[in-house]
Amino acid sequence: MQIAWEDARAINLANWQDRAALHEEAYGLEAFDDPRHLSDVVTDDLTVLLPYVSTLDGKDLCHLQCHIGTDTVSLARVGARVTAVDFSDRALEVAARLAERAGVDVTWVLGDVLEARAHVSGDFDIVYTSVGTIGWLRDLDRWAMQIAALLRPGGLFYIRDGHPMLYTIDEDADDDLVRHRYFADGTAQMWDDDSTYAGDGKVAHSRTYEWPHPLSETINALISAGLRIEKLDEGRVLPWRFSGRMVPVDHGWMWPEGVRDRIPATFTIIARKPA
Repeated sequence: MQIAWEDARAINLANWQDRAALHEEAYGLEAFDDPRHLSDVVTDDLTVLLPYVSTLDGKDLCHLQCHIGTDTVSLARVGARVTAVDFSDRALEVAARLAERAGVDVTWVLGDVLEARAHVSGDFDIVYTSVGTIGWLRDLDRWAMQIAALLRPGGLFYIRDGHPMLYTIDEDADDDLVRHRYFADGTAQMWDDDSTYAGDGKVAHSRTYEWPHPLSETINALISAGLRIEKLDEGRVLPWRFSGRMVPVDHGWMWPEGVRDRIPATFTIIARKPA
């Protein structure tokens, strides 16, 4: 459907405000009482990212769309000087409590990712985005411009997200039914679901709007912003259970045997700002 970005953003924000308290309970934050603990997402991402940066120790890193900060705190624990951005003040309150509990310093910034450059001071060696982010954004060209503006010359952008092909699948069907749109056409997809991807809690504001982005759109947005693509990968393991047909594995969920080679679960892009 057609909906103004400002209206969709406000509706989505109400949903994510509700999620903050629910996810504080559901995420198992007590695991961070172990000073060695890192989120599964960051543990996996570091195996891909570190060959390109050698270390995060002492690097300035900006985490966009950080939510309640489990990945943010993990990045700080491996030595990065982290600034984290999110549009939900309730999520940032949870994140700040987690950082204090974990004994790490993070600069938390309340702001829209599409205006990140205006909200954040300084520039960065790394801009990082966790899983489950860009589907909430309508304008990837504007998103990519923020990333390029935040990076220092020679700086690196990293994203791992759900694969757009995955999102075409009917997650409730008993087979691999392609039901949803792959290509972008400027319109949003509306959902009405009072559950979240973690725990059994229910949100009061159940309606959300998301935008499909084919892989080519994401890549071309980054290229148009002046970044150079250094790696593109597609993966089989997802950090959350997209479908009831998925089976648990280390650090996530996979399609069952016979399906996992047909439907990608994630994509990863590493891009660099020319020096």
